[in-house]
Amino acid sequence: MKWMRFRIRTKTDAEDILISFMEDIGLDGAQIEDNVPLTAAEKEQMFVDILPETKADDGTAVLSFYLEENEDGSLTVDGEKCTPEEIRSRILDKIEEIRAFTDLGEGTVSVDETEDIDWINNWKQYFHQFWIDDILVIPSWEEPEKVIENGREKVPFLTFHIDPGTAFGTGMHETTQLCIRRLRQFITPQTDLLDVGTGSGILALLALKLGIRSAVGTDLDPCTLPAIADNCAANGVDPARFDVILGNLIDAPSVQERVGEGRYDVVLANILPDVLIPLTPQAVRCLKPGGIYITSGILIERAGSVEDAMRREGLEILETIRQGEWCCVTGRKK
Repeated sequence: MKWMRFRIRTKTDAEDILISFMEDIGLDGAQIEDNVPLTAAEKEQMFVDILPETKADDGTAVLSFYLEENEDGSLTVDGEKCTPEEIRSRILDKIEEIRAFTDLGEGTVSVDETEDIDWINNWKQYFHQFWIDDILVIPSWEEPEKVIENGREKVPFLTFHIDPGTAFGTGMHETTQLCIRRLRQFITPQTDLLDVGTGSGILALLALKLGIRSAVGTDLDPCTLPAIADNCAANGVDPARFDVILGNLIDAPSVQERVGEGRYDVVLANILPDVLIPLTPQAVRCLKPGGIYITSGILIERAGSVEDAMRREGLEILETIRQGEWCCVTGRKK
């Protein structure tokens, strides 16, 4: 499958008006490239493992619109067959119309042909093996690479194989690494763990490989189930040791009943403050006396609100540690 790409060079201030006018001529779904920095709130809401490196914002932008080629090389817009040059001409006419009242900057239009891209797997080129202290995390499509440290080959204490898919994280995010380090501090072979927002099960499965007794995970996304099944198989973990429950622990009585009360030595939640805060009463309910509540997914400036929520529920704050822009708050049930 081949596509024609129409690229408009413009200014960031003109992105919205251009997109609106392009819809008028049948071009929908713009791809936007600019160097506008992400705000703290946007970073928190994205919660991705790999943030792209960006240049200094110079106010410029590129809008790309894609149309699938027909077998005869023509393109179809609003049911009408057109040549690429005809569509380019329509775009230029709209640009001149907009110029009458808006500064578009360069306002040039280029056209090129692009092959269909495997978007589902394209992200894998950015994800390679990495270390979290002495744990080697390696994607399922790679073989381990030898690492020399201080003149000697680095040997992992534990190797964790992962195929996160596109719906969940890879473990590279600072918040995941913070959680793993805190888990290792508090778990024992007798630990029963609850992982709220388990996703692909990275944290719970690592804890199981490190020797805890059992794990329960909750999540809202049905994609959790096949992702965890794949990662259990990849790591030789018996699925019977990891009970996965779909639903919202905060306000779903059926989920609360299945999760149980006072059953867990450690409750873990690597989510976001807007979820962590209302989750805190349920986390406390689920913990055994003396149990540990590990929270992450928290930008540094939001740590205080999570700590306050823990204190309101009677938890003792043990530590708040940071990595990059993120932090992990750990409390204990008295």
